[in-house]
Amino acid sequence: MTATVQGTPAAGAVQGLWRRQLSHYPDTRPRVTYLAIVVLATIVLYYQFYVSGAVSPSIIAHYGMTFNYYVYIIVVANAVGAFGSLAAGLADRWGRANLVAYGLVITGVLILFGVPNAPNQLTFAILFCAVGVVEGVILVATPALVRDFSPQLGRASAMGFWTLGPVVGSLVVAVVSSNTLSHLAPWQDQFIICGIVGLVVAAIAVVGLRELSPQLRDQLMVSMHDRALIEAKARGLKVDELLRRPWRQMLHLDIVGSAFAISVFLIIYYTAVGFFTVYFTSLYGYSLSTANSLGNWFWAFDAGALILVGIISDRVRVRKPFMVLGAVGAIVMTIVFLNLGTGTGYSTFAIVISILAVFLAIAYAPWMAGFTETVEKRNPALTATGLAVWGWIIRAVIAISILILPSVVSSMTPLVTYGSSVATLSAKYAPELATLSKIHPSTQAALQANPTNPATIGAAVKQIAHGFGIGQAAATVRLTALAAVPRSDLVFLDEHGTQVVTAAAAAPGEWKNWWWVCVGGQVVFLPLILLMSGRWSPRRAREDAEEHERLVQQELAALDG
Repeated sequence: MTATVQGTPAAGAVQGLWRRQLSHYPDTRPRVTYLAIVVLATIVLYYQFYVSGAVSPSIIAHYGMTFNYYVYIIVVANAVGAFGSLAAGLADRWGRANLVAYGLVITGVLILFGVPNAPNQLTFAILFCAVGVVEGVILVATPALVRDFSPQLGRASAMGFWTLGPVVGSLVVAVVSSNTLSHLAPWQDQFIICGIVGLVVAAIAVVGLRELSPQLRDQLMVSMHDRALIEAKARGLKVDELLRRPWRQMLHLDIVGSAFAISVFLIIYYTAVGFFTVYFTSLYGYSLSTANSLGNWFWAFDAGALILVGIISDRVRVRKPFMVLGAVGAIVMTIVFLNLGTGTGYSTFAIVISILAVFLAIAYAPWMAGFTETVEKRNPALTATGLAVWGWIIRAVIAISILILPSVVSSMTPLVTYGSSVATLSAKYAPELATLSKIHPSTQAALQANPTNPATIGAAVKQIAHGFGIGQAAATVRLTALAAVPRSDLVFLDEHGTQVVTAAAAAPGEWKNWWWVCVGGQVVFLPLILLMSGRWSPRRAREDAEEHERLVQQELAALDG
């Protein structure tokens, strides 16, 4: 049985760029091709949405924005993205493929031409939020496509590949930035590279992506053996009846509670996406490329574990035990991570965050499969609506948590805004600043008021000589060197030096508090697993599959009769 495009004439290539519905369930090869395009599109989309995190300190410095302003941009982008996800619930009526294909065209243009040329911080914020809206739409449309092309018995594997989108997107950000920032210094170059890649993948999606007709996708498919049955049923399926009152059908505790559970569980994930670079550069003094190279470890292990655990979950046919194991492991490793001190080496960080990433993946891939199965239990025709509920909740939780972040980690504004400049000037003028520290504050004020007054100069020389235990001639040389330091640099250090030192002392404890917030979200996730559908026992799950297969054969026999 081959795949055909419903309503697309053989010569109508242009119509095929909009009319994408398949009237038959596709064979394995085209089905895998469509799934691959969906995964590739998801990877590129998240690469575009996360690329700012790799160069956030440079963006903040370029526009002269405060750390809080940058955080609020991310908050608003996630907030408007939440409503984009909600609107994407219409994909149950309008389809999914066009939302993905042409959404990628929009984000590619914004990333390549818009963001790098933003003249001020407000324009940058508006363009970034526009990307967030489209990301919210595609966040719902892509897993809906994966669900459509994936029977339940292969769902965790398929969702494992789909969740490669955000993870590999983050990995691509880390790999590209860590290998290019050393010789492509302007932050805009990262967006240009990302935009070019985005438009290439958008072209692939526009030409090659297809979706099932509503009659096919609106049914429950447990295994590939159901294919003949769902095609037979599709001929008599009344889609409009299945789509009545969609929100009323989806707004139930099992769906809403499960979506909230994964949202708070992933607070640490989204903190890593947005702020790992800031965290490691400001607290541990790593360069941008080194901080991003730590991300290579985190995202690579996450990606590998997503695929592996998805395959294993499908083999044993259960989801919930994996969620529990992943959550418990993530709690333990987050506690280990938050207790790492300032003397921790690069390799220790790499090992700890890699193990943490593995446990996050162990929970997340089976959760995605289990959530779509929970939605299907309510109504398989409203998969996109159920995913829209999830998309809205997760974006709202992210926005609220990031909004709270600056109040918990209040030290980041002076560290990110002034820390690098203070460190550079302090190193550059270390001998001169040591000389300044030996001069009495009243003498410093007198020198500022009248730097040529002989009496004041004499007093300063005596204080320097006494402070260092040197002769007046050597003290005079030191004072002369101090006088050569630009006045603006000394004023900057005077205004922000103490502020940065105080913030640096407070930052580790404040970040530790935030990591405890992340642990709290992981703990909340555990009891809410009980709301989801699905078996705990592999034996019972296998019996369910065998019973379903018997019923399918029975229905097919009845249809043949």
